[in-house]
This record gives sequence, C-alpha cells and structure tokens, in this order.
Amino acid sequence: MQNLQLGWQPATLLSAGLFTAATASTRLSRPAAGAQAGGGAQAGGGARAAGGGRAAAYLREAGLVAALYALWQLACTVSVLGGGGAFGRAREIVVIERAARLPSEHAAQRLVTGHPLLTQAANWYYAAMHFAALGVLLLWLFARHRRRYPEVRNVLVLLTAGSLLIQLVPVAPPRLLPGYVDTAARYGQSVYGVSGLSVDQLGAMPSVHVGWALLIGWAVVRVSPSRYRWWVLAHPVLTVFVVVATANHFWLDGIVAAALLAAAIGLLRLPVLARLTAGVDDGDAGRRGAGHGRQRRPDLVQIDRGGDQLVGPHRA
Repeated sequence: MQNLQLGWQPATLLSAGLFTAATASTRLSRPAAGAQAGGGAQAGGGARAAGGGRAAAYLREAGLVAALYALWQLACTVSVLGGGGAFGRAREIVVIERAARLPSEHAAQRLVTGHPLLTQAANWYYAAMHFAALGVLLLWLFARHRRRYPEVRNVLVLLTAGSLLIQLVPVAPPRLLPGYVDTAARYGQSVYGVSGLSVDQLGAMPSVHVGWALLIGWAVVRVSPSRYRWWVLAHPVLTVFVVVATANHFWLDGIVAAALLAAAIGLLRLPVLARLTAGVDDGDAGRRGAGHGRQRRPDLVQIDRGGDQLVGPHRA
C-alpha cells in the first residue's frame, strides 16, 4: 500500500503556501469592497470581498492543520534518531498490561489473521481513515458550525502537542516484537516502506490514531443535535480494535491517548485558556475592510443557520 503521508518538509511547504494564499486572498478582497460606489455595484463589491474573506479563513485554518501535521512528522524524525531503548520500553508495556489484566493483543489479532479479507480491510482502515476522518470533521465544523470550530480545533492542537511530547521518547509497536503478526507487511500493505515518505515506526506511544478518533466522536456528539450522531462512535471503536489487531499499537497506547484527550478538554475549560475558544473566525475580513463591521454578528447567525438547515438548532 502506497504511503500518501507527507514528510515534515513538504508539509511545512504546504502550510507556508496555504498561509501565503490566505494573505493574498485577504488583500485582494479589500480593493473589491471599496472600488465600487453606490447601489448594486457596492453590494457586488461587498459580496466579492466576503467571498475572499471566507476563502482566506478556510486557507488559514488549512495552513494551521498542515503546520500541526508537519510538527508531528518532525517529532517522529527526532524519535527515530534517538531510537535507543524503544524495544525495551515496548516489553515494559507488555509487563504493565499483564499486571493490569488488560486484554491480550494476541487475542485481538487472532480475530482477523485467519481471515485474509478482514485483515486487509483492517490494514486499509488503519492507513486511510486516520487523516480522512479528521479532515471531514474539520471541514464539516468550519462550514456548518463555525462557532463551535475553534473549541474543537484547540482541543486537537493540545491533544496532538501532548502526544508529540510523549512520542519524543521512542517506543516500538508490537508488530516489531517477536510473537506478533505484522499484518500490513504480510499482505504488502505497509505504509512504512516508501522511500522519501516514511513515517516514524518508533512513536507508538501514545496512539494518535486513537486520540484523533476519540476526538472525532466527542466533537460530533457534542456539536450535532441529530439523533443519528451516536453512530459516529463506531469510528473510535473500530479504530481502537484495528490499531491493536494490526499490531500497530498496544492497548495502553490508546488508553494514554484517551487520557490526553480528556486532559486537553479539561485544560480548555480553565478560564485563561477558555478565551482561546471565545473568538470566532467568520472569514469576513473583506467586509470588515469595507466598513461592514456592524453586520458581522448577523452574518455569523446566517452562516450557522445555513448549516442548521441540515442538522437542526445548536444544543446549548
């Protein structure tokens, strides 16, 4: 399976390009708002400015996510360079899990290894759904629930940053230890063998896969008022099972990721950090430049209602 994950260098360039495009979009939208005067011409200029402002907002947020991803990949590189003791720490995790009477990773593997199609599906889910599901979540929030987006974005930043700090201490995944089956390597689906696009194999603790999947479940259940929102919890459940059954992570890797998510949510409820989620980036920089600052709050309501036509009113 081809590894489509970018290394930290191209991810950094992508982030810089997105921020540059956002700046250019903001600047180009300003003349459009003031160039026309009177009646419908002025309204048309304001509409173009609003469109440019919204595009800039999307580009800025995409640039931030790309920068966060680049930082994660860079930390993985540092972990690989300091890989001494990674296998010893993995064996210590096995001892801790046995002492805590956690389920065996071998038992989870036996559920899939006897079924080639199921095993290959698990490998695919591990490789493909990690970034795709998070991208869909962020796009949905930004487009449909703009006022709730900053909170989830900031939880994502804290969760990923905490994971990076721990991943600086290398820990080998179970698939690299004797007695475990590397299911992806068995079927030629490994994402770790593509030259130039390799990702760290010794950053198994904690599981960012599990952390992001739990974040997706928490965000959708918290934001969406739909009666069907609970189905999203199938994603973290499947992710937890898949990362263990494919021997990419220990159970403890997911437990630590869940603790980091809970800590990130708790920290952002502190009065000082709560202010980070108070602001709303409505993407209307062009309108503000055209002297429409007083329309900002009604526009936000209009944008949010547009999304709520599909999912209903916000919960308190």
